Amino acid sequence: MMYKVEAIVREEMLEDVKAALKDIKINGLMVSQIMGFGAQRGYTTFVRGQEIDALMKPKIKFEIVVSSEKWRDKVIQTICDVAHTGGIGDGKIFAYEITNAVKIRTGATGYDALQYEDDDE
Repeated sequence: MMYKVEAIVREEMLEDVKAALKDIKINGLMVSQIMGFGAQRGYTTFVRGQEIDALMKPKIKFEIVVSSEKWRDKVIQTICDVAHTGGIGDGKIFAYEITNAVKIRTGATGYDALQYEDDDE
C-alpha cells in the first residue's frame, strides 16, 4: 500500500523539516505556501492605523508520497520531531492511502512509479 502524507507546519519550520526529510532519504516532496487557521484563529495587526483581525495565517504544506506503512510512519515521526514547539499553531499531519501512481516518463505504475533511478529526474 502507498501513502500520501500531508503536513501543515509553521512557516519558520520549512528548512528544518526539508533537511530532516532529506536526512531520512526521502526522494521526493512538494512544498506549498498556504493560508489557513485552526485553534489559533489568526492574529490582530494594524494597517494604516486601523486594527485588523487577520483570521488566516501563513503556513507551509508538505506533500510526500511513500511506498509503505513503515515509510509513512517514519515521515510522520520525523516531521513531528522537527516541527514540534509545544505551542498552538504547530500544525497537523494527515495520511491517506493511495491506490495508484504513474510515472509519466516511463509509464511505471504503483510501487515502481515511486522508485528513484539514477537516470531519473
